[in-house]
Amino acid sequence: ENRNGLVVDVETTQASGTAEWEAAKRMIGRTVQSGATVGADKGYDTADFVSHLQGLGIKAHVARKTSGSAVDGRTARGKGYALSLKRRKMIEEAFGWIKTVGGLRKTRHKGVAKLAGQALLCFAAYNLTRLQTLLAPRMKLLPT
Repeated sequence: ENRNGLVVDVETTQASGTAEWEAAKRMIGRTVQSGATVGADKGYDTADFVSHLQGLGIKAHVARKTSGSAVDGRTARGKGYALSLKRRKMIEEAFGWIKTVGGLRKTRHKGVAKLAGQALLCFAAYNLTRLQTLLAPRMKLLPT
């Protein structure tokens, strides 16, 4: 969720050539409603992924490749597209946090199930720290 920088879905998969795209499609199907936008990095700028989003009625705000991009020029010229690319940095901060603070740079567990539990716990902890930052101005307004 790039408006506030919160993680709304997590899925851990066995690495393969297409596992990341397939997991993204499943997570989008679970959490994103039609009419929304989905931002992603250049690795997702494929005709298959962008057409899948269009089929769901979701706007693909995927960073464009320099040549052969699947994102059309009309989408890329929009103000919302530029804003999505700017805000995508907040999501990358979540991944940086779980690698450094959360300890997922080098996991201590073997197996997808154990690693999935650790990843879910780390992202939940990240959301709690992020919520503390988001709610801090409101907490000052409450009477003591």
